[in-house]
Amino acid sequence: GRSGVYGDYLVNAQGEDVVAGIRNTLSLADLKTLDRTSYDELRSAMRRLETHYRDLCDIEFTIERGKLWLLQTRVGKRTAAAAFRVATQLVDEKLITMDEALTRVTGDQLTQLMFPQFEHTGDNEVLTRAMPASPGAAVGHIAFDNAEAIARTEAGESVILVRRETNPDDLPGMVVAAGVLTARGGKTSHAAVVARGMGKTCVCGADQLEVDAAARTVRVAGRDDLVLTSEDVIAIDGQTGEVFLGEVPVSDSPVMTYLRRGLEEALDAAGNVDTRELVTSVDRLMRHADKVRRLQVRANADTPDDARHAIHRGAEGMGLCRTEHMFLGERKQFVQNLILASTEEERNNALVALLPLQKGDFIQMFETMNGKPMTVRLIDPPLHEFLPDLTELSVKVALDRERGTLDPADEELLAVVRRSHEANPMLGLRGVRLLLTMPGLIELQVRAIAEAAVERLKAGGDPHPEIMIPLVGSVRELQIARERAEAVLREVSGESGYKLDFPIGCMIELPRAAVSADTIAEEADFFSFGTNDLTQTTWGFSRDDVEGVFFKEYLDYGVFGVSPFETVDERGVGRMVRLGVEHGRATKPNLKMGVCGEHGGDPESIDFFHRASLAQAGAQEHPGERERMTGAEAVSDGRVLPRVGQPRRG
Repeated sequence: GRSGVYGDYLVNAQGEDVVAGIRNTLSLADLKTLDRTSYDELRSAMRRLETHYRDLCDIEFTIERGKLWLLQTRVGKRTAAAAFRVATQLVDEKLITMDEALTRVTGDQLTQLMFPQFEHTGDNEVLTRAMPASPGAAVGHIAFDNAEAIARTEAGESVILVRRETNPDDLPGMVVAAGVLTARGGKTSHAAVVARGMGKTCVCGADQLEVDAAARTVRVAGRDDLVLTSEDVIAIDGQTGEVFLGEVPVSDSPVMTYLRRGLEEALDAAGNVDTRELVTSVDRLMRHADKVRRLQVRANADTPDDARHAIHRGAEGMGLCRTEHMFLGERKQFVQNLILASTEEERNNALVALLPLQKGDFIQMFETMNGKPMTVRLIDPPLHEFLPDLTELSVKVALDRERGTLDPADEELLAVVRRSHEANPMLGLRGVRLLLTMPGLIELQVRAIAEAAVERLKAGGDPHPEIMIPLVGSVRELQIARERAEAVLREVSGESGYKLDFPIGCMIELPRAAVSADTIAEEADFFSFGTNDLTQTTWGFSRDDVEGVFFKEYLDYGVFGVSPFETVDERGVGRMVRLGVEHGRATKPNLKMGVCGEHGGDPESIDFFHRASLAQAGAQEHPGERERMTGAEAVSDGRVLPRVGQPRRG
């Protein structure tokens, strides 16, 4: 990205000799000494081309009998760092505007600059290459479970959590680990989604690794001589998907220093002129992006730490707070007690135990999000996520019965697990269906929100919760849920003396919801398109089951060019979104609409959401910066001509 000319020159040779590398080349500075006239003519031609194309140019030339010939030219390739520096240099040279500069960089390039990277020496053995699920570079000892990851981290060690696949129970280990490596899963697996939300380096789908958590070993396919244990150090590269044996040096990101601490501190910490220019370029483009974008940028966050992280990085609110994550870990037992309750008294006791826990979480979240909107999604997943695995529990009960050590509570739990077992739980008793059929659940969650808001108001805070009902397919579902929620809000308002008039909306994540959005809008204060589930239900396949089974073949066949869980499928899912927008605003022209889900962090999808007239986008991945940049690009694209690589005409 440094301004100037750079290139190779070879005397008495043709272009293929330079490309093949069979002879040592000279620099263009040497040409200046050998043939000053041709050098000056070449510099003049380069300036004309760059002025014409208004971009960095790559040319091939030859000098024959003292005459300069330009053989071809094209817009030059560049690294992410060079893209930002070149864009602002062209602005300073009056060749492009700041709007055009935004179209010369991408949110993905910004993401690349935000993470630490390996300083490769070539000495480390590559164990395998898998799916790069969350960028960055992480080094640490192998940890096979939460307990090991937490204990070793508390002892001052860096660890990589290595699992066959992760589930919500692995969250504590993921929080403390430097990175996550799984043998199964893709970019939308649990490990990938959660790691991106936390800014953790993650590599998924390393199917050449055989992870045995019980034996605490990792074996590599084709390497019978190599068995990795907790004593081994590995390094994972979230940019390339490579997994290395041993330590690899890591360099910090100056751009992340800027995003965390501000321009002044980043410039002070910069080690050279190039780094300072990069940080300054990123700052200029980010400031302009915030001026021109129309999409509000929100983040998905489930903990106070997530919320602080998102706000610090530019998020203007919280687009999705998944309340079920507040019931994991040690709290899962309280949810099990609620599920196991056979009498109203037992159920009330379970609800009473859960209320202060969730209320406490909301108080912290509202404090962090003070003055900013926070969309709270009521409990969404099916019951099985809070219960033991059916097979494992069945085996345990059978063995304990045979030994004569059976605990009646385990037998009772097994009966409940069997009753709750569903062939397809993601389309079963979850979301609004669970909220309406489990007595007291919706009241518990809304009361926790309301009482937490009152606590913050008493402390001089400014909470702005928005209550969101998941998996709505019928206006009647939303109507019942709304009536129950408003009854609790009125009750808490009367008890506290504070007016609690919170917006209540729903997720549009079923095809039926999209096509009947006109009636659903009658009861909704806002819509949030849940594009993860909308993709599953529109395509008719399960994200967790199909990505590692036939997606590779479907990509090869051209059924889709990219996974529909990474970039929104405009022809199918996109039409559902447009239908929802059109029908919803036919009923309420000013109905607030946004999107939450992994697509909210994808540049191409953000461009579509902009064109579909959505007002906000929220994502788990790197909440803030990429969406700020891409939302501005979507606006600039519509008013900037020509695009990259096109000459200015007229």
